Amino acid sequence: MSNLEKEPAELLSEWPRTAVAAVEILAPRDVPLGGPRAMGVRRTLPQRRRSLIGAWCFVDHYGPDAMPGANSAEQGGMVVPPHPHTGLQTVSWLFSGEIDHRDSVGSHALVRPGELNLMTAGRGIAHSEVSMAATTVLHGAQLWLALPDESRHGEPFFEHYVPEPVAFGATELRVFIGSLVGQMSTATVFSDLVGAQIDLPAGASVDLPVDPRFELGVLLDTGAISVQGEELPLSHLAYLEPGIASLRLQAGDTAARILLIGGVPLGESIVMWWNFIGRSHDEIVQFRAEWQADVIQGERVDGRFGLVAGYDGSALPAPELPNVRLRPRD
Repeated sequence: MSNLEKEPAELLSEWPRTAVAAVEILAPRDVPLGGPRAMGVRRTLPQRRRSLIGAWCFVDHYGPDAMPGANSAEQGGMVVPPHPHTGLQTVSWLFSGEIDHRDSVGSHALVRPGELNLMTAGRGIAHSEVSMAATTVLHGAQLWLALPDESRHGEPFFEHYVPEPVAFGATELRVFIGSLVGQMSTATVFSDLVGAQIDLPAGASVDLPVDPRFELGVLLDTGAISVQGEELPLSHLAYLEPGIASLRLQAGDTAARILLIGGVPLGESIVMWWNFIGRSHDEIVQFRAEWQADVIQGERVDGRFGLVAGYDGSALPAPELPNVRLRPRD
């Protein structure tokens, strides 16, 4: 998914970071995805209080949103034209609906509920995302992983992985990144990570064994839940610093569904602006200039980002850079 903000904030994530309380609750902010008739998302990462959880650097949560449907003339849903990425992996995860994915390495795939679509941008890639006409309800999350410096200049590629749902106590888990409770995803990642959907029946509790090296994030999608005894509001993200070996989740009076993310702290400073991740202001300037020259103006297939075949429409121009060098937030 693209960051479609017209004035995306500059962000430099600096290492080391200061310690926080045992459970830190991060509130979402509403971000419109496209024009006034398009859908909105709830963004919990990045923000001023926190920019990384392990290598996870971006969390957009959306829906459930009613879609116009195949027989409607009304426009809406997710329509994200071809746009670029560098230095990251996009993690697409749906609860309902279908999204058409096309990218500049020739991949064409559907994002479906319970199935992982993982796109590794490496040195540069472009892709489009459009919700399917038959989709009546669109509901899911789009997440990004920052690639470590040693891996961020590699060739781009795309993977699809379907995790098997497994029972752990009263809960059901789908591990789509890394490993948890003995379940391991085959999806390619470049640092020690975890990503999983966890479903808890009403009133159920679970103590999940977790890697004590990991910092963790818990995003509440539906229902009510507490994390380590701390109530987590809907669509909020709970952050836990490294050092715990067991994560306690307690559902309320209704069934709960969460996304669990986490990993070993990245330990690197990153600069993230619009859809690019780099290590300096000058790199971001270069990425933007190449996208504008190669795709928006010149439509070169041999540039850094390539072209997305099969999308009916123009690519997305980059916003203007701020008038100052990209720098850390206060």
